[in-house]
Amino acid sequence: MSESFQSSRAPEPVGAFPHAKRAGNFLFLSGIGPRVRGTKEIPQGIEAQCRTVFENVRLVLEDAGASWNDIADVTVFLTDMRNDFASYNRLFAEYFAGEGKPNPTRTTVEVTALPTPIAIELKVIAALR
Repeated sequence: MSESFQSSRAPEPVGAFPHAKRAGNFLFLSGIGPRVRGTKEIPQGIEAQCRTVFENVRLVLEDAGASWNDIADVTVFLTDMRNDFASYNRLFAEYFAGEGKPNPTRTTVEVTALPTPIAIELKVIAALR
């Protein structure tokens, strides 16, 4: 049995899928990007996109009844690993690593394109308490 969730605060999905789906004690987030809800606005630069995508993930988690610290696994898609990885990696550590932060497992891959002209997208799995 599963339950789907749509966030009223995160950017609208670019296809026919929910923001998240709960299955048992796990919450699976669809790919979340750095767009701004209600617009096609995309922050400029990898640092701004990282901060925005992390915030969008937080919004989806909260709207589905989870929290930032429930994050267990993150898959990250970057469109320019060579130029963006160092900045993204530094910001990822700021948001995810250290005392009181989720410290999830992580996979980062480079892709040639994402559905919208963004530089980063996250796929997240949360383990609900």
